[in-house]
Amino acid sequence: MYSDESLKIITRRLSEQASATGAYITAAESCTGGWVAKVLTDLPGSSAWFDRGFVTYTNESKQEMLGVQAATLETYGAVSEQTVREMAQGALNNSKGSIAVAVSGIAGPGGAMPGKPVGTVCFAWAQRGGDIKSCREQFSGDRDQIRRQAVAFVLNGIMELMG
Repeated sequence: MYSDESLKIITRRLSEQASATGAYITAAESCTGGWVAKVLTDLPGSSAWFDRGFVTYTNESKQEMLGVQAATLETYGAVSEQTVREMAQGALNNSKGSIAVAVSGIAGPGGAMPGKPVGTVCFAWAQRGGDIKSCREQFSGDRDQIRRQAVAFVLNGIMELMG
């Protein structure tokens, strides 16, 4: 499981890579509640490579702050690759970031629905002027453990995107 220290280690590596590549990161978060932005900004000097974070916990905030389409939410739900892809694009559209990440999931203990059990988390990573990559993962554990795994997955995905 990911401890605070292991998340710091990942963030330091991400910081070095972002500084080396000139990446400027923004985050759009739902189930992680701003934890990605918190971990990134825990590192002194992060303003050199982190622009901003959007915590969009409700469907309304996803629409208002990130431009997620009501039809996407109605058709696929908040926990879907379609929604996180729109969240990532919206984060880019509303920031100076060159890379945007988005995360939405069911951290539990409630909230499960048919086909989307607790631990289901969807992710997207987008580069300005480039493609959007998305995926769906299934994590196990309690609410804290699921959220920690999601944060680590986001950070590792950013590093993969930066190459």
